[in-house]
Amino acid sequence: MNDAAPAPTPAPAPRKRARVRAPELIGKGGWLNTGGEELTLADLRGKIVLLDFWIS
Repeated sequence: MNDAAPAPTPAPAPRKRARVRAPELIGKGGWLNTGGEELTLADLRGKIVLLDFWIS
């Protein structure tokens, strides 16, 4: 009789996801609250950004 616990099953290796660049944000009427300044995603890098998507 063998009282030893069965060997644990190794966890599967995590899948690596391909990095995909986010598309530039282009909207009708331009950016709000920027004083007419055009922004790019590179301008916002490292900053907290709140996106509000809605349709009327």
